[in-house]
Amino acid sequence: MTATPDVHATDTNTIHNPATGAVAGTVRWTAPDDVARIATGLRTAQREWEARGAAGRAKVLARYAVWLGEHRDEIEEMLIKETGKSAVDAAQEVPLILMITSYYVRTMEKALAPDTRPASLPFLSIKKVTVHYRPRPVVGIIAPWNYPVANALMDAISALAAGCAVLLKPSERTPLTAELLLRGWQESGAPEVLALVQGAREVSEAVIDNSDFIQFTGSSATGAKVMERAARRLTPVSLELGGKDPMIVLEDADIDLAANAAVWGAMFNAGQTCVSVERVYVLEAVYPQFVDAVVRAVRNLKVGAGDGNHFGAMIDDGQVSVTERHVEDAIAKGAKALTGGKRGSGSGSFYEPTVLVDVDHSMSCMTEETFGPTLPIMKVSSVAEAIRLANDSQYGLSASVFSKDLERAKDVALQLDCGGVNINDVISNLMCTTAPMGGWKASGIGARFGGQEGLRKYCRIETVVAPRTNIGAGGNYYNNSDKALKRMNTMMTKLALLRPRRLSK
Repeated sequence: MTATPDVHATDTNTIHNPATGAVAGTVRWTAPDDVARIATGLRTAQREWEARGAAGRAKVLARYAVWLGEHRDEIEEMLIKETGKSAVDAAQEVPLILMITSYYVRTMEKALAPDTRPASLPFLSIKKVTVHYRPRPVVGIIAPWNYPVANALMDAISALAAGCAVLLKPSERTPLTAELLLRGWQESGAPEVLALVQGAREVSEAVIDNSDFIQFTGSSATGAKVMERAARRLTPVSLELGGKDPMIVLEDADIDLAANAAVWGAMFNAGQTCVSVERVYVLEAVYPQFVDAVVRAVRNLKVGAGDGNHFGAMIDDGQVSVTERHVEDAIAKGAKALTGGKRGSGSGSFYEPTVLVDVDHSMSCMTEETFGPTLPIMKVSSVAEAIRLANDSQYGLSASVFSKDLERAKDVALQLDCGGVNINDVISNLMCTTAPMGGWKASGIGARFGGQEGLRKYCRIETVVAPRTNIGAGGNYYNNSDKALKRMNTMMTKLALLRPRRLSK
């Protein structure tokens, strides 16, 4: 079930490599009116998919993982063609999905098993209470362009594992990789519970209107529009939105470790990562040493698409312009660019890796999401000031703290207003598949993936209350006497107050 031969195509579009301008391929856009029909087909196929049970679905997902592993070179080649990534950046996506899939095929049966709950009061133990996790029929996934494999499949795998069918709408900037991923689903012998629609805003709106749950990854502004449209049908949403992730470097940190982590966290994928290091607060005692180490590391970076480079092109000139605006604003307000500070000198959508110092929160580079290869570094006088500035943001996706004193670092971490904190590392929370990943404030709603939360989010909860014997209860029925009803209520009140009275003393 695809957006190509059996669906009316309104138009075709040519996709260009942003690093070279070369043609990466062509794609057929889906007519928005066709989305409802595709969703109807998914809804039908989903019934059999749910009926397979978690163990049956795990076998299908395992075969798909094997296909992804065997076709990794082909996938990475397409990634480079479509996004202008370096080979280093492209090589990170498939392994992450294999890690997530491996975790879920091992744990999904237990995570989705009916959950037996105890009685709230002893005399209610005549009832057996069971919570069932029932998949929502169609999950609509609207994926971004920065990681065309990871951002599509980390959500799709979770939803499919839960027993849902998936209606995937990739970014119109990176549609070709999604076509390849769908081909792999079909070639691995999987049923038609994964469908692909291609297009921009109107197709996204049709996906929202025809799904039972929406997972959106993208900007905070667009996320608000997605949620607003979904609210018309009371469709639940999970949103992973923008970030302005802070790093805090304490005076007892391993400075070389922190500097290299900051450079990697800021420059990886040309800074186009939701959990990029976008601002750094360094205690003044180690500030000069940290800045020197960062500058040395940045000057060793090689920029270009494909092999032999550390990071590649940005997705288009529009994204380059955002980075350019933030850097120019900072310099105009007194900041200094110790490296870079301008577009790449050749062709393609490149921006030089840029280290900014003498920055403050009057500058957009410290308050707005840049999503580019910049690293603004601010000197602070105390840990309290670093925490205050780190929390002085509309965003709250993730953060990092560097200190040789792990207990001190954990204390700082728990004062930061965000969904995840890495200690003496960056971005590594994405690899922790046993824990949910999500943001606070304008960075999103709900857990993205990871742990049992990453599966159960796609489920409706159905509670079944059954008698443990063939004898029912009936204590509150109207056919009982007023005296019996009064005795029942008196007993419930006394039993329910036992613990509160004990704890209140």
